[in-house]
Amino acid sequence: MAHFWNGKTVLLTGATRGIGREMALQLSAAGALVLAVARNPAALAELHHAGGCADYLEADLADPEIPLGIANWVRDAHPDCAALINNAAVMRYPLLTDGGAHAEGIEEEMRINAIAPMQIAVGLLPVLAAQPGARLVNVTSGLAVAPKTDAPVYCASKAAMRSFTRALRYQAEDAGFEIGICEALLPLVDTTLSRGAPEGKMTPAAAASAILDGAARGTPEIWIGKARLLRRIMRLSPGLGHGIMRRMTA
Repeated sequence: MAHFWNGKTVLLTGATRGIGREMALQLSAAGALVLAVARNPAALAELHHAGGCADYLEADLADPEIPLGIANWVRDAHPDCAALINNAAVMRYPLLTDGGAHAEGIEEEMRINAIAPMQIAVGLLPVLAAQPGARLVNVTSGLAVAPKTDAPVYCASKAAMRSFTRALRYQAEDAGFEIGICEALLPLVDTTLSRGAPEGKMTPAAAASAILDGAARGTPEIWIGKARLLRRIMRLSPGLGHGIMRRMTA
């Protein structure tokens, strides 16, 4: 993994917490130049001070103008960018118990989890296509395959990214773009997005390492940890898989 990432400039969203922070640190340790994107300026400055990124941009992906701004920043300041990792995400919980105050939350969740990463990916395709060994990685979840009851919008956003990633890969191949377009499907990871005790959950460091290893190999679908088991269950009995995921509460 280290050899592949050494010397590559990598744009990483959601870079200051959880899996994103671990990826930033691991990429930097492997010799990559990380361009960190996140909402919290103090956390970005701390990551930079810790050696986790070479440059950073404060950006709220819920702002409709931000994806174009990120793409322009990369094209102008870092035209050698050879990888994009769309990692930023938010998760809200049940729609039917929030007193009806959900319209704004649905829009924010879909924009951060799906619309913004789609726009960033398309905006940076020409930049990535100009670099040898380029990678475009969209981080999704086993919830893109089978949703859980208490996070319908999050699950829908990840399902949208799953379809988008596959279709974009088809278009890039047909256009002759030599870009490894990958989807990383995560299991439960011990981050602020999940609830409950950490037992049985993957650590952020292990999840980050699995994403980066799979992306280095150019694996189109990077099934990670217990998500691999869900994949097998869904092949054998989709009804069983959906039943298991419906009852998930973590």
